[in-house]
Amino acid sequence: MQDLKLWLLVAGSLIVVALAAYAGYLLYQLYLQKQRHKAFIARAEQQQSEAIAQRNANILESVYIIAEAGRQEQCDMSEIAIRLYKLMTVLQAERSVNFSAQYPALFELYKVVEEMPRGDERKALAKQERMKDDLLRMKAESRLFDAIQSELTQILAQKA
Repeated sequence: MQDLKLWLLVAGSLIVVALAAYAGYLLYQLYLQKQRHKAFIARAEQQQSEAIAQRNANILESVYIIAEAGRQEQCDMSEIAIRLYKLMTVLQAERSVNFSAQYPALFELYKVVEEMPRGDERKALAKQERMKDDLLRMKAESRLFDAIQSELTQILAQKA
């Protein structure tokens, strides 16, 4: 009887030791999985930040080209305001821009012309309506011209 108790005690101890070892193994596997997951997340964040930086660089290249065209008066100020607003509002991360606060003259001109029809919609308007829109646009452009030129210079100063 004593031998049976000893045998059961040894068998029970071996089972507990085996289960403890298996539990330790599972905890180690969980630790490794967490480490791999952390590394994966870090790589994904790095790739995302690199993609955002590349996208911002492409957008800013276009912004600088448009700003330079505006400084050289190669394009209507209304077109400049629309294009710069659309481009600069999609910049991300540290390059994001509060367009209305940083470039109030460009934003004001954008607000004047944003609802005006363009392209085929404009062609479909009566001549008097087109002239009315043109007059409103040209008044805003001439009133804001100096401030917009200053803001374009400010944009181009960021290029360096």
